[in-house]
Amino acid sequence: MQEFLLPAIRSALLAAAITTEKPVLLEKPADKKNGDYSTNIALLLSKECRRNPKELAAELIERMSFPEGTVDRITVAGPGFINFYLAPSFIMQSVEHVLVEGKGYGSSCSGKGQKAIVEYVSANPTGPLTIGRGRGGVLGDCIANLLETQGYAVTREYYFNDAGRQMQILGESVRYRYLERCGQGSAFPDTHYQGDYIRDIAETLFAEHGSTLQDSTDLGIFKDSAESIIFSSIRKTLERIDIRHDSFFNEHTLYTPKENGKSANDEVLELLQSKGFIDRYDGATWFLTTKLGQEKDKVLVKSSGEPSYRLPDIAYHLDKYRRSFDLIVNVFGADHIDEYPDVVEALRILGHDTSKMRVAINQFVTTTVNGETVKMSTRKGNADLLDELIDDVGADATRLFFIMRGKDSHLNFDIELAKKQSKDNPVFYLQYAHARICSLLRMAAEETGFKPDGTGRHLMQKLTTEPEVQLGFALLDYPEVIRSAVRILEPQKMVEYLHSIAELYHKFYQECPILKAEPETCMARLFLSLATRQVLQNGFRILGISAPESM
Repeated sequence: MQEFLLPAIRSALLAAAITTEKPVLLEKPADKKNGDYSTNIALLLSKECRRNPKELAAELIERMSFPEGTVDRITVAGPGFINFYLAPSFIMQSVEHVLVEGKGYGSSCSGKGQKAIVEYVSANPTGPLTIGRGRGGVLGDCIANLLETQGYAVTREYYFNDAGRQMQILGESVRYRYLERCGQGSAFPDTHYQGDYIRDIAETLFAEHGSTLQDSTDLGIFKDSAESIIFSSIRKTLERIDIRHDSFFNEHTLYTPKENGKSANDEVLELLQSKGFIDRYDGATWFLTTKLGQEKDKVLVKSSGEPSYRLPDIAYHLDKYRRSFDLIVNVFGADHIDEYPDVVEALRILGHDTSKMRVAINQFVTTTVNGETVKMSTRKGNADLLDELIDDVGADATRLFFIMRGKDSHLNFDIELAKKQSKDNPVFYLQYAHARICSLLRMAAEETGFKPDGTGRHLMQKLTTEPEVQLGFALLDYPEVIRSAVRILEPQKMVEYLHSIAELYHKFYQECPILKAEPETCMARLFLSLATRQVLQNGFRILGISAPESM
């Protein structure tokens, strides 16, 4: 709907001989008395035009032209706001677009011809997926879905952390448990992975090899077996909540020498050194971030010779740029807040356009069970596991609860609420609205012979009551909500919007008789219900939740 009003405003500015780089913004007033849309453009331009803002607003209104029957009136309010009041019949006529476009409603071609990569989950293969990783997984999956609605060719990638000290600890942990199984028990280090899954992997090795490995000093078979079993488990867990990846990038490839004898990590060090941003002191190799105004330099290679997380991360992102993506989206946990800005700075120093790179940081998750908070620790073996959560509340509740708060906010996952079959549970509330519409349409088909083929949808223009027009007007916001969610990488905006649609539909359903109304009104309200169902279905598809037809 904004696309309908904005050209007229811009034309009025040109007609008034006003040129400006300031954007024309439209907002929906909180109070409907102030119109359906409002702009402050006259206030913004009054100083540079040396005009009274109210007089400028009045002149712009005089120069605006709209087709008959679309805008009821335009007024000047307050110090110079321009308020637009749309004709109810025009609003309801516009709702027909929802039905015409169907599954494509809300989509656009703004990203057509562009490649995007979204990296998410990327959990270390050192244990089962925790709830905290699950939040980032759902966030990344929804962001990828959002980008696809805008025409991007999206690659969903998992960065497989199969190198570094944590993998050695994993192999050692399995070996300790394997030796226990062989009757050679010794004190298990507190610093190692202690979950039952380590015992299970050791038992698998014992079943395959007996005690033949007990004298082996090579950690390879222990580490490789654990890595394979754990990653298979991770993929199965993700599939349970409909998260899949197109590609998997192995971290160890960044350590492997190429034909020139240098690894990707080595090349990063050489490139940064050529730019004057590498120094070696205290036995370590440092990224000279003090040259960028930071208080301290950052370690890239520790005194032990082991790279810090920053070095392979820089090398990995250089590979993303080499693959010619137009948009690079990284979904990280809060533990990356301090690290990722250094990666971005390194890429900028090396000449890459960092405006192509977007980072979505999701905050930590805590779960409450019977009012008690569950603490997480993968190494201690008492982690709050994603599989167990899915078992408890189901895939739909798991996904929606992860994104019903903004990614920047700490999430308290209330398991008891997620299991409730009532309007207090946001998943139930949304899905019930969809199921209610499906039930209504089945009854309409039986009682009136209603067919959702489009014939008669023009009758929606005759709907004028407040619940009808409010619902219709809200349905028209859907494309802009998607664009807004894409701009800020925030699927929670979709959850908020769909909840408001469900709320407006329940109000409409209660206050406006449908099947008992006179025939034309009945048909018009059925088409409005059909349009509402379409928006809910399209939104559910982005969020990755099911659309039940009965509950």
